[in-house]
Amino acid sequence: MRVIDFHTHVYPTKIAGKATASTCGFYNLKTDLVGTTNVLLECGRQAGISEFVLLPVATKAEQVHHINEFIVDEVNMHNEFYGFGALHADMENPLSEIEYIKSSGLKGIKLHPDIQHFPIDDERMFPVYDKLQGDLPVLIHCGDARFDYSHPRRLKHIIDEFPQLQIIAAHLGGWSMFDTAFEYLKDTDCYFDISSSMMFLTPEQMKTYISGYGADRILFGSDFPLWNPKNEVESFLSLELSEADREKIAFRNALKILKINP
Repeated sequence: MRVIDFHTHVYPTKIAGKATASTCGFYNLKTDLVGTTNVLLECGRQAGISEFVLLPVATKAEQVHHINEFIVDEVNMHNEFYGFGALHADMENPLSEIEYIKSSGLKGIKLHPDIQHFPIDDERMFPVYDKLQGDLPVLIHCGDARFDYSHPRRLKHIIDEFPQLQIIAAHLGGWSMFDTAFEYLKDTDCYFDISSSMMFLTPEQMKTYISGYGADRILFGSDFPLWNPKNEVESFLSLELSEADREKIAFRNALKILKINP
């Protein structure tokens, strides 16, 4: 079965080890992997993953354009890759960067409020959300019991304020606070990926959330290099799902968001 990994991270080779270690440290996790494109492609081959969505995170506003140039280069070099662009709330002209992202063929925007230190519903981001309405999707890290920046109630606020904005809530809408996320987001119009979820939830809980949100709104994601895509695919395939729902999560929903013909 075709599998599109909708949640991966890669870095330039010279900083990949440091960047991977820094991300692991943020979550108090350990990994044997390094976030380079070669490692991702090899892990994907072992996992049976055919395509990957690269999701960059800029910790500082001045990093944004350079990071986006790196993602554009990787996408242009590898047919297996689709890229999202980074933005930051402290940018002076984010709307101009959106135009670069679009003209470069990237497929959406990635935001990480906790690492970037801004609330999802920070009013500085409202012009960005408004510009993206009916255009590029935005994937947002959502949920962390240690912080309030990415609380699901803040995402609910954005969904209500910008009804034409296509949002993908990472980690089932609320990493480390899955029940809270479900309470706020179950009846909203947004997508969810399952990255960094299956290792914290039982198969029964996963099935409950997928059923509650609806398989039409769920995307497979591994969160490489935090987790090994092979293990994530195996855990996903072990879930008790209908074949139709499994295909929606594995690739059909992704194709729809990426606007790619099957």
